[in-house]
Amino acid sequence: MEIFKQFTFDSAHFLPNVPDGHKCKNIHGHTYHLKVIFDGPLDNHLGWVMDFADIKQVVKPIVDKLDHKLMNDIEGLENPTCEHIAVWLWDRIKPEIPMLCRIELNETPTSGAVYRGEHSAK
Repeated sequence: MEIFKQFTFDSAHFLPNVPDGHKCKNIHGHTYHLKVIFDGPLDNHLGWVMDFADIKQVVKPIVDKLDHKLMNDIEGLENPTCEHIAVWLWDRIKPEIPMLCRIELNETPTSGAVYRGEHSAK
């Protein structure tokens, strides 16, 4: 069974590798919407896959490292595209909660990235 928990954070960034004149070359901000999805067996005794409080305990401090920050200043996010941010989050959450199976990150209501751990950011 899959379960999910959602988080939001506000961050500024700029994309240094886009061509001159591209609007994303300038510093700007987004309210990001993060959904972390976990896959695991339903515990018949407890009645859940995992306690949502345990997810929050792990994920919130990671999200707080991005909230109200200039992401370009964070190690590993020098080119903070939505895709790179999703990988960065995965690399920090997956070791703590191995049941992580998918990250959905929206940087606007209509644009985002879905990451399942299949690609490296390199």
